Amino acid sequence: MDTLLVHGGTRLKGAINISGSKNASLPILAATLLTEETVIISRVPDVSDTNYMLQILSALGAEVERSSGTVRIKCANIVPDAPYELVRRMRASICVMGPLLARLNRATVSLPGGCVIGDRPVDLHIKGLAALGADCDVEGGNMDLKGPQGGLVGCELDLRGKHGPTVLGTDNIMMAACLAKGTTIIESAACEPEVVDLANFLISMGAKIEGAGTRRITIEGVEKLGGTEHTVIADRIEAGTFMAGAAAYSEGVTLHRVVEEDLAAATQVLRNCGHSVEFSNEGTSVTVKPGENPIGAQITTAPYPGFPTDMQAQFSALFATTPGISVIEDTIFPQRFMHCAELSRMGANIKVDNGTAVVTGVNQLSGAPVMASDLRASAALVLAALSAKGTTAINRLYHIDRGYEHIDEKLLLLGAEVERVREK
Repeated sequence: MDTLLVHGGTRLKGAINISGSKNASLPILAATLLTEETVIISRVPDVSDTNYMLQILSALGAEVERSSGTVRIKCANIVPDAPYELVRRMRASICVMGPLLARLNRATVSLPGGCVIGDRPVDLHIKGLAALGADCDVEGGNMDLKGPQGGLVGCELDLRGKHGPTVLGTDNIMMAACLAKGTTIIESAACEPEVVDLANFLISMGAKIEGAGTRRITIEGVEKLGGTEHTVIADRIEAGTFMAGAAAYSEGVTLHRVVEEDLAAATQVLRNCGHSVEFSNEGTSVTVKPGENPIGAQITTAPYPGFPTDMQAQFSALFATTPGISVIEDTIFPQRFMHCAELSRMGANIKVDNGTAVVTGVNQLSGAPVMASDLRASAALVLAALSAKGTTAINRLYHIDRGYEHIDEKLLLLGAEVERVREK
């Protein structure tokens, strides 16, 4: 396993491009199963999660070509069985269920793996597909779904969950409904930009979808979908991560290829804390500079357009050296605070109780060997290490490689002193 060595004490400065969205790419790649024609997708980030998804598509029979961020896929002859050895590596692989069921009227998918950040049940996915007419049996760790004779049938369903709307669940039902007979209405749908990007991709294939980006999505089923070309949206979580890093320890950092609207929650928090956040007139570039007298904040995660759970760990790292007290409550994944124990090893003052972290800012952190527990936790450790005194060794780097494209190279472009130590 690779280790990232971060030699702290050098302030970030300069400019980088933000990659295409990992969370948008995965369901879009899965949606290529809905057509037998060729699909070309640009700005697919080179991260392990997208690599796993492409391996799953290949195992299902797709013809896949990848070059410099562009993927060409043709799913002319596919099978309905997604192999466990690939599915277990990534939770988002569950989003092949909807397309396979819609296209082949059956699907067998292993219960997924992914980050250990608390309970993330698949019951809403199964509930939604069942509402479209599918039968689901769970046995031996596999979900075996079969559609009714004649195919899926549109319906009206509510995807409200315990902790709010389900993004992948919305994706799965929306994809399945594209080829269902009649009209499907999804109430309590997820509003995230990644859901909108998937809808736009499906519409370019010939789907009839209205309301993406709202809590009510209407899909009118069509006979078939065709090939298309699509460019994935910018990764708002990667952008927010670098924004937090720039606010914590930089001389000013500019991020290109962003979407201002998608970063509203992070922008508001940073400005409330006294940091400078300035977007270009087009809203596609942003420059972040640390405030002279920063203060803490109170954050409560919420579904979009609220503050994303995928960004709370990175802001924990920012608040670790922000004067005063900051409070972070995660209502989506209350157990998602494993990074706090590792930040404490570096000298952070963080108390976690019942889904809430209370962070009292300290003057400086110290480098230490730490362990990444999940994707966003690993990013938080990198941000903390940049300003820490001495060297921090971040182990289990494969977590960060799941969702950040060449993060060490981007940090080097910004002047950071980092090096990847590869296992021999």
